[in-house]
Amino acid sequence: MHAITTRLFAGLAALGMATAAGAADLPRTTVPPAVYMAPTPTWNIFSEIRLGGAVQDPGSAEGKARGFSKENINGEILFSKPLVSSDPFWQAFVPRATVGGSYNTGGRTSYAYLGATWSVDLFPETLGRRVFLDGFFGGVAHNGYTGPKAQTPYGFNTLGCSPMFREAAALGFRITDHWSVMATVEHMSNAGLCANNRGLTNYGGKLGYTF
Repeated sequence: MHAITTRLFAGLAALGMATAAGAADLPRTTVPPAVYMAPTPTWNIFSEIRLGGAVQDPGSAEGKARGFSKENINGEILFSKPLVSSDPFWQAFVPRATVGGSYNTGGRTSYAYLGATWSVDLFPETLGRRVFLDGFFGGVAHNGYTGPKAQTPYGFNTLGCSPMFREAAALGFRITDHWSVMATVEHMSNAGLCANNRGLTNYGGKLGYTF
């Protein structure tokens, strides 16, 4: 019995050594690493929100009225572009729908607007896509004075009618991928479509957060 057991263990040991030797002779198969795939970004209906302030038309009745605040608090929402181009040149021609409003803290003209914003990077290769220029065009509705010029209340501009047109521009700097600061100018007028057309031109700044 002892002889049989000894032969059995010897046979198993020999089989194990042969198997190991055979495995060592087989070519080793290297599994290639998985190809990295960037995560697909989640599309967001909102592109950016902006908050800021402005001085109400410094050279006009609304800007020079004594005893009244001339500051505006404003904010706007920019929506994502409906089309995206891989070419940055053509991408600049696709605007972002924009809605916003401004409240005058001294009871002068406040307004709400709707339109489109175009953005372009200035010298992107030199400035690292940090400096940009915005342009806006759209319509604006306001609570300012629209009556005859001779009856314009003290501290108000004669705006002629509502709604009117609004044009705006901003020179901005991207602090990070999400945060940016802008110097802004905006003008609102009726383009001569109404009897009076004094309009409003405001200067200010905004802080923006991009999603």
